[in-house]
Amino acid sequence: MSVPVFIGDEVSASGYRLAGLRVRVPAADKLFAAVTAACDDASLVLLGAGVAQQLPAAQLEQLLASVSPMVVVVPDVRGHSRLADLPTRWRQQLGVLE
Repeated sequence: MSVPVFIGDEVSASGYRLAGLRVRVPAADKLFAAVTAACDDASLVLLGAGVAQQLPAAQLEQLLASVSPMVVVVPDVRGHSRLADLPTRWRQQLGVLE
């Protein structure tokens, strides 16, 4: 089984690295390539909220809707980038949003 990948800021990446994940901290112009490479290599890709906000909305929706690999947006450790309401986000990702 492949090791999950975290893509995000340096501070969050250090924590995920300690937890055993592979991490990537791409520059803004290399973000798309990093996400694509991670999706090709891992069965789980965690995107920091700040990184997720830099992706085009259509691309982010496509990533979140994919089953393999599973892509999940995780909070920014510093709290600079806020996530949408968690229950609403889950319903949307599961396709049961009313």
